[in-house]
Amino acid sequence: MPDRLRNRSDFTEVMRKGRRARHPLLQLVALRTDAGTTRVGYSVSKQVGGAVVRNLVKRRLRAIVAGLPWRSGADVVIVARSGADSASYGELQAIVSENARKLRLLEDSDA
Repeated sequence: MPDRLRNRSDFTEVMRKGRRARHPLLQLVALRTDAGTTRVGYSVSKQVGGAVVRNLVKRRLRAIVAGLPWRSGADVVIVARSGADSASYGELQAIVSENARKLRLLEDSDA
């Protein structure tokens, strides 16, 4: 399970310099680091919904991220877009894993 990305400065650096994989419901932004671990942060704005809905989306994303085999050495920000609240868990899981494969962040993706 990857560590959490928490500091505002870390989020800002990833969002400015990172590579992106886009989907209408979610966007993954990844920045390679020399660290021995992968850190993941979540950005769910008020456009997605109220506090209860945003927390539901974040809980789903955290569960999805915990179940994936991440490569070490990256900082990742997952940005939820409007409509992510109405997507099922399976849909979100497919989107996150597809975007992570595009960015070559998973162990089973080709290097």
